[in-house]
Amino acid sequence: MIGTDTDAALARILEDGRRRAAAIDAHHALLWEALSAATEGGKRFRPALVRATHDALGGGSPDAAAEVGAAVELLHTAFVIHDDVIDDDHVRRGRPNVSGTFRALAGVDGAEPEVAAGYGLTAAILAGDLALAAAVRTVALSGAPAPVVGRLLDLFDTALHRTAAGELADVRHSLDLAPATLAQSLEMEAQKTSAYSFILPLQAGAVLAGADASTIARLGEVGRAMGIAFQLADDLIGVFGDPTRSGKSATCDLRTRKQTPLLVHARTTSAWLQLQDYLGRELSDEELAEARDLLVASGSRRFVEDLAERHFAQARTVLDGLGIPADLLDGVAVPPAVLADGSEVAA
Repeated sequence: MIGTDTDAALARILEDGRRRAAAIDAHHALLWEALSAATEGGKRFRPALVRATHDALGGGSPDAAAEVGAAVELLHTAFVIHDDVIDDDHVRRGRPNVSGTFRALAGVDGAEPEVAAGYGLTAAILAGDLALAAAVRTVALSGAPAPVVGRLLDLFDTALHRTAAGELADVRHSLDLAPATLAQSLEMEAQKTSAYSFILPLQAGAVLAGADASTIARLGEVGRAMGIAFQLADDLIGVFGDPTRSGKSATCDLRTRKQTPLLVHARTTSAWLQLQDYLGRELSDEELAEARDLLVASGSRRFVEDLAERHFAQARTVLDGLGIPADLLDGVAVPPAVLADGSEVAA
């Protein structure tokens, strides 16, 4: 029987995978355990958006909504695992991620560091693939009517394509072959984050509730605006955040030269000549503080905070126009993020 609670649904899916993995071999069982661990500690706002939208539109399929919410969380897990591979990060939420875990295991077994690192990346790629497959399988077995399942799978497929395009654009811009415009940077962020974190769960909840095409399309507008606001806030955390509280590196975006709106704006200011010396390499704590000071003095931090707030307000305006309570977004998306200096992201 399908559980009505997303956490219960996710736990059941992970336990089923655990049994399947254990029947193959011990190393694969460890891989599934690492995947399961990667689902822990998140805010679960994506599945919450599925259920909240479904309920706000008068849906009568809570069981299917819980299953689809679990699928969205698995999709998020897959992207997080693969994103860490792309960024060559081995820690997530303050502890070793999949690649970090398997790199350490190989080291304990006596593998040379370079070989162990390759083993860790291999494990992470495979774990992300498993999470993707589990997400699609969960939608297919969600218990929704076949036509609804078909529409949901189309939404998931679109989210996959758009997110892949956004990730590729993110890395392509990081090659620093040409400066990205603000419009290009925002479009990359919309593809990378809006597509699966907001547009997908909002529209999936609406499809499960039997909403009309116009409402589903307008919710896509809400999702795009919310995704951009969320990613802008995340960009600030990625430079100004306290890693012990945010669980993510405060130097990765600078090291990988990500052309986020924060750095795109900074490029247009007089601080850029100094700031570019801090890009493309590891930074000491003192150097990171100097880079942060330049981003504040240039006005780039304030510019991004204001931009995030404008997109958040736009999302709420569209919801008001649909007659859906704006508190749909409260507590499940873009909570104020406390930064290293104790201030908060505007969104």
